[in-house]
Amino acid sequence: MTALAIPWRAILTSAQNAFASERQQQALWLPVAMGAGILGYFNLRVEPDGRLIWLPPAVIILAVIVARRLPFCGWLYALAAAASFGFAVVLWHAQRAPPPISPPSRALVIEGIVQNVEALPQGLRVTLANARLGPEAPILERSLRLRLRSDDPARPAPGDLLRVRALIRPPAAPAYPGAWDFQRTAYFNGQGGVGFAIGAAEVIPRAGEAPPLSGLRRDLEARVIAALPGPAGAISAALLTGSQSAIPAADLNAMRDSGLAHLLSVSGLHIAIVMSVSFWVCRLLLALYRPMALRVPGKLIAGCAALLAGGFYMLLTGAQVPMQRSFAMACLVTLAILAGRKAISLRGLAWAATVVMLFDPASLLGPSFQMSFAAVLALIAGWEALQPRLMKLRASLGWAKRIVLGMLGLMLTSILAGAATAPFGLAHFGRLQWYGVAANAVAVPLTSFIVMPAGMLAAVLMPLGLEAPALWVMGFGVEGVLWVARIVAAWPGATQAAMPIPAWGLAVFAFGLCWLCLWRRWWRALGVLPMLLGLSSAAIFQPPHILISGDARLIAISTADTLFLQRQPGASSLTRDTWLRLYGQTAAQALPAEGSTAEGKLRCSADGCVLNEGPGAFLVRRGNIMAQCGAVAVIISAEPTRQRCRQSIVIDRFSVWRDGPHAVWLLPAGAEVISDRAWRGNRRWVPPPPQPRAAAEPPAPIE
Repeated sequence: MTALAIPWRAILTSAQNAFASERQQQALWLPVAMGAGILGYFNLRVEPDGRLIWLPPAVIILAVIVARRLPFCGWLYALAAAASFGFAVVLWHAQRAPPPISPPSRALVIEGIVQNVEALPQGLRVTLANARLGPEAPILERSLRLRLRSDDPARPAPGDLLRVRALIRPPAAPAYPGAWDFQRTAYFNGQGGVGFAIGAAEVIPRAGEAPPLSGLRRDLEARVIAALPGPAGAISAALLTGSQSAIPAADLNAMRDSGLAHLLSVSGLHIAIVMSVSFWVCRLLLALYRPMALRVPGKLIAGCAALLAGGFYMLLTGAQVPMQRSFAMACLVTLAILAGRKAISLRGLAWAATVVMLFDPASLLGPSFQMSFAAVLALIAGWEALQPRLMKLRASLGWAKRIVLGMLGLMLTSILAGAATAPFGLAHFGRLQWYGVAANAVAVPLTSFIVMPAGMLAAVLMPLGLEAPALWVMGFGVEGVLWVARIVAAWPGATQAAMPIPAWGLAVFAFGLCWLCLWRRWWRALGVLPMLLGLSSAAIFQPPHILISGDARLIAISTADTLFLQRQPGASSLTRDTWLRLYGQTAAQALPAEGSTAEGKLRCSADGCVLNEGPGAFLVRRGNIMAQCGAVAVIISAEPTRQRCRQSIVIDRFSVWRDGPHAVWLLPAGAEVISDRAWRGNRRWVPPPPQPRAAAEPPAPIE
């Protein structure tokens, strides 16, 4: 018995020693835990008590006490402290945000101070602060976004007072329970409503204050588009100002389908080019003047100039999430270079993630944050793993083979970044781009060596009015990128619609990716298992059999691999496209007027359609609902009905008006129905249930 006894003490000691060897990597998990706390807040169905904002200090003190005695348990308590800190940060941001507004349903005269002006393919879109919903109405704490009429001659500038008759609507509710929540995004962004003008705008110049660099951003965009008309000018303006609103839809789709959409979102690549060009130009100018080169620290001055250029570029492009992450990383890299330390590291990425989540925790839910950090995480971890072998191989090669090795490195970079971001793109957009590596192999060098340097030169020369030659070079490079995008997007099977990864599958994949990239010992390979589980979650996920939109003008019925739609006039195209992505489809069929589908699960007649899936469902077309009462589990009507059926669940126009879009699963155990209001719960950004104008007696139940 003694010989067969398990040496628990030796195993525990070995595990502790192995864990201690990863001590430097343990701190990298703190931002991950912070993100988990933020996700925990957003997954609640009821708004938490505001006093929980004071929870982190107690947890942090406990973690410090435990860490002195039990290092492993201390690390777990540190993760708990970081999670509680993330929870408290997002709760604090939610408490500081002003409450949502409820604009009236009628058109009215709106006035406000212009904060931003965006060029659209047709017309302008403005953002208003200090807005009023009527001349005598109080000033709103939230901003409004208005699309002006395409034939409106007004050209407002940031700081002007704009007055226009418009129709305002609150941010749209999710397209289905669990879809992207525009109201949550607007709540944390300070936006109160969106709308469109129905009259000509009146502009009073310089009646208020404008955000920093907003006027410069508008003038820069206007001059670039004027010098480079067409798609090339719109893309050039997007690279310099961050606004993609003027890019035609066809070219935007080509960039997306070819895997080049990341070039339009100013982020790490763009700020790296700006700061590196600024650094080397400054060093060159200092070196050209010998007395100064011998007396001043050129590297330090060039580094400071690069930081100033990067910060200016971030503010000019609107300080979007990828730019915040990229600038934070770039600051750390520059400071490390100046201090003679390691420039690019996972520790710098961890600091950048912490800073972004601290100032904008809601961005964690968006594809921009997730894809940008996943790409950089994979690239840094891949470089750390392959660097010794690549350096040894490079030292033994000639200059020609080194060029080939560099090109292979660019391809490997695209493969790593694409593999890390593809699951996040699939979860948010439901599409796969198969030829992104080939497109990026040509487009990225064009952007790095022609487009962005020429754009920087044009921006410097604009005050002198000499930007035309530089803009011509920039436009030439952008045309090359567009040519690559159009060619690759036209290849057979360039893009493919696929079932999106559900939220829980994406979280599992992200955890596996972090496990694979953050650890250094052999157990890092265990991260592949949750990554595979997350990728396979799309096959496990069961989308709803039936969807009803918030206005009941769209009703979807899913049978096997076919999606049928009942669409009424005025139905939202955005909702339809969102539904198609949910089911991994590119198009849907109209519900048949008569007959049944090939598999026989859907039978339609003049009275309605019966879905023979599980307990069954009936979509009413005409007549009353009592013909199917009790025969099926769910009865759906696009029109309001006063009839009630206790044997079946009835979803009508009143149901979606009160509780938002509905999703129906017809399972063998019975029907499961969930509304958007039940899914999101009682949160700060969820509007209260609408109240009828006059209370009416409820209809009598029909047995």
